[in-house]
Amino acid sequence: MPLSLSLCNAPLRSIPSNPRQCLQTIRTLAESIAGNRPPSLLAAPIESLRRGDWVKLICGASFEDAADVRNLSLVYTLAGVDCIDCAADASVVNAVSDGIDAACRIASVRRPWVMISVNDDRNDLHFRKAEFDPEDCPPDCSRPCEMVCPANAILSKRTSEGVEIQHDSHAGGKLQGGVITERCYGCGRCLPVCPYDRIRAMTYIRDPATTSALLRRNDVDAIEIHTRGRSTDLFKELWSSLSGSSGHLKLVAVSLPDAGESTLAAMHLIYSIMKADLQCYNLWQLDGRPMSGDIGRGATREAVAFAARIASTQDRPHGFYQLAGGTNSHTIDSLKKLGLFQTMNNPAAQFQKNTIVSPSPDSHALIGGIAYGGYARKIVGRVLSRIPSKHGHAHIEDHPELLLDALKEAFTLVEPVKCHNQPMTQHQEKS
Repeated sequence: MPLSLSLCNAPLRSIPSNPRQCLQTIRTLAESIAGNRPPSLLAAPIESLRRGDWVKLICGASFEDAADVRNLSLVYTLAGVDCIDCAADASVVNAVSDGIDAACRIASVRRPWVMISVNDDRNDLHFRKAEFDPEDCPPDCSRPCEMVCPANAILSKRTSEGVEIQHDSHAGGKLQGGVITERCYGCGRCLPVCPYDRIRAMTYIRDPATTSALLRRNDVDAIEIHTRGRSTDLFKELWSSLSGSSGHLKLVAVSLPDAGESTLAAMHLIYSIMKADLQCYNLWQLDGRPMSGDIGRGATREAVAFAARIASTQDRPHGFYQLAGGTNSHTIDSLKKLGLFQTMNNPAAQFQKNTIVSPSPDSHALIGGIAYGGYARKIVGRVLSRIPSKHGHAHIEDHPELLLDALKEAFTLVEPVKCHNQPMTQHQEKS
């Protein structure tokens, strides 16, 4: 059993209580993944896509809580993700970079690529915020919106003459709070549960000029364009406004839902729009059931079914493919049952042990990897919520025992992808 796996599955009582021991265990865990990758002529994230063990953390196209984004980036960098996808906002990109830098100070790990997410359509579910006026909420409301919000983005409290009244939905006084905008990522679960229909969805579109400026930053490596694929004119307009700033990018991703029989035609048309100005690799994010990964086993079915249909098609558009939308701890098992987990598109091409792998376009995985969003944030967020906050700054590395807990949670997602079918060392072969 790999060292990192045995540590990741260790019972909680075995976690060292001494901060220095915690940090050493964290370093060992993180570097075990970093050192377990075979050499390649390709950049590490692209080699991961080629092998089928790419893992992306989705912080959320609309999630702008800088403190959480920073700590999530730190934890998942240590866990070995290849890419961190975040909102196209300067403060959020700064938070991601800060988290990555902090992780690299803790252990010798590879820097994941930083990806920013934008949209070509105001009606995209990833680019909306819930909104309501707490003054409109009846005093006797049980506030089901708070209970269903996965981001803890809805806060309400009643005050009476400046004194806060906690946990009493029947108390009088003035209601304050509402939606914490930077935490809301637009899942929409609050909308149908409001008994008085007071919650609204406010949609928006990322400003192309702001996005172009972000693309020129040295710490932005990739962009993801969310499109519904229904109007390629909108995609073409956005691409035209951004392509002049994409010269140093390493990857351009297009995220789209399954629109049935029209999906492949839309993908081919989108690729034809990009092709002339595409100076890097491209990736298709198959968005099965957006923002549902934290719900349970059923949520991953649509993502896997989407992947299975595309993988079975010979006339696939050029580029790598990656799952999203409903991905969670059940996704890998679902892919394995269909024979799609790390399956090469050229079965005759085998990995060569202890050799540099050439970047052959004919021998890469049908499904390059998995992006984890809501579920990834949920399992680590349980630990982040335990960090004592001081003056608004809550750095998880200041609490090594919590960082180790968070890293163990992150490994439950990342390591099963990264450690599958890894080439054996000479020592392992002899033993």
